[in-house]
Amino acid sequence: MVLPLTLTPRRPYIVRMTTFLTTPQGRHIAYHRTEGRGPGIVFLGGFRSDMTGSKALHLQAWAQATGRAFLRFDYSGHGASRGAFVDGAISDWRDDASAVIEVLTDGPQVLVGSSMGGWISLLLARDMPAHVAGLIGIAAAPDFTERMWESEFSLADRTALLEDGVLLRSSEYSDQPYTITRRLIEDGRQNLVLNQPLTLPIPVRLLQGTADVDVPPSVALGLLDHIASPDLRLTLVKGADHRFSSPDCLDLLTTTLEDILQSRDSAHLSGNGSLQKSNIA
Repeated sequence: MVLPLTLTPRRPYIVRMTTFLTTPQGRHIAYHRTEGRGPGIVFLGGFRSDMTGSKALHLQAWAQATGRAFLRFDYSGHGASRGAFVDGAISDWRDDASAVIEVLTDGPQVLVGSSMGGWISLLLARDMPAHVAGLIGIAAAPDFTERMWESEFSLADRTALLEDGVLLRSSEYSDQPYTITRRLIEDGRQNLVLNQPLTLPIPVRLLQGTADVDVPPSVALGLLDHIASPDLRLTLVKGADHRFSSPDCLDLLTTTLEDILQSRDSAHLSGNGSLQKSNIA
């Protein structure tokens, strides 16, 4: 049964200022919205991350200081949103993001996607272009489920996943292992973006740390080659890891956001642009 999009009041045990959106699929998505002028900014977090991380809060502070609209949220099964993490997959989290953008924003938005959020941002930019004014990928991880299957899983891992439906993996970011489900892998194959042309007629910026072992620079370089855009740039930051949350990295993020907004404004004024695919700093 598909339900209409509705807003539900916050619960008293949720952090102050958190509100929920109920999606057509019946999932309850926690979000925080900052009012301001457009185009607004939407932050899309990573796998097993949430909207209280340093990048999301840094962007919110920047938005409040500059009068820019800003939205952060948690996918279902993440952070303050309802649901179990192990029940989710890329399609679910893409639909969560689509719902909050359609209901909670006005006009085209600049999507800022971190890690898995970069993959979901690419899906949204491809599938709902009228809602997207620009895109920033921070250690963007498109198709990461397929890379895990092809390059990271042992034969024993694959067998366990196929037979048991779940696989526990250790994490650098938690003492507890995290669960990979068979559905996550199979659903990921329905959402791949690197196996077909990807044309994005918007400004795109990719930010990548050279010390990132979770999403290595080769992924960003491959994405740079793969995307067709009139304004596409990759910035490599020597020594930055997957978190990309040092003060310098956070400053680069907001500087890049200002650049993409200026680039968008310039493109609207000139009415044209040229392909830029090799501006690597």
